[in-house]
Amino acid sequence: MTSPVGTVRITGDDAGVSVIACLNEPAESTSPDNLPEPVQQAIAQLTEYFAGTRQTFDFKLNPAGTPFQQRVWHALLEVPFGTSLSYLTLARRLGDEKAIRAVAAANGKNPLWIVVPCHRIIGSDGSLTGYAGGLWRKQWLLEHEGIASGKAAPGQMRLF
Repeated sequence: MTSPVGTVRITGDDAGVSVIACLNEPAESTSPDNLPEPVQQAIAQLTEYFAGTRQTFDFKLNPAGTPFQQRVWHALLEVPFGTSLSYLTLARRLGDEKAIRAVAAANGKNPLWIVVPCHRIIGSDGSLTGYAGGLWRKQWLLEHEGIASGKAAPGQMRLF
């Protein structure tokens, strides 16, 4: 699908969506009628997200990863729309602040771009650190969610 930040590739089957990735080049589109139901739902819900009418996702997910990665990705699902956390805070939520590098590495291996919101994890100083899709996409997503633009609710972290 096309989006404001580039072409989005969605991969999955009836068990759920396994990959959502942003591509730097246009890709050949597939008719939504030929796609598994979770992939069709992902396309519809991501379209709503980019239109500004959706903040959560409820289609089936089926990412492949180690048990630790799965644990980090599950924790990412608990970071609400319009908020951000530092890598250190995420590591503490997972019970071990010394695991910050492992948490950051698992965050970087997240195969479900936007839906498992790794873009909401930032440096302790508020900096935009590391993002597989490029820092400009991370900034766009944060601004889209009202974090970087100052639209976030009182008490929520703002970047600028």
